[in-house]
Amino acid sequence: MRPVHRRLFYITIFLLGLGWTVLSRPQAGSVTIGRIPAPQVGFLAPAFTLTDLSGQGVELADTQGQVVLLNFWASWCPPCRAEMPAIERVYRNYRDQGLVVLAVNASFQDPPADMQAFLSSLAYSFPVLRDERGTVNRLYAITSLPTTFFIGRDGTIREVVIGGPLTEAGISARVEALLREAP
Repeated sequence: MRPVHRRLFYITIFLLGLGWTVLSRPQAGSVTIGRIPAPQVGFLAPAFTLTDLSGQGVELADTQGQVVLLNFWASWCPPCRAEMPAIERVYRNYRDQGLVVLAVNASFQDPPADMQAFLSSLAYSFPVLRDERGTVNRLYAITSLPTTFFIGRDGTIREVVIGGPLTEAGISARVEALLREAP
């Protein structure tokens, strides 16, 4: 191949590649990253409905516009038990500013009597939800307890903490940062 033909060939390949790049880019508003539900930072928190201890249905969607601390726990889990009083104190301090705490008990592996005995030892005021079939634990890919999701006012997961116990200062710092964000 002659040098002139070779240059024309490379220029043609370059221009075709450039044209493909320009024509195949996503249109404004068509990218879904972060706007689809997934149990990871930067994505919308997956929707669910569970019942609380009084049998009332609670939906995550009802918390839209509020900061949510979503905690997965069980009564047989020592770090879960250790962080519950701190979660309660933070909830009492910030609930009037827009904090919602949803404590999802792994009821599919936590006997109801054990859960009730633990909860009666703690004067809690946040909703405790029962995941009797483990569907929400699977939806959120829970592999270790406790696991805590910090969710912003727009429903996006901002942080996931696996393990514990979380301290009151650590929870407060995360919640304050989320409360300062614009709705």
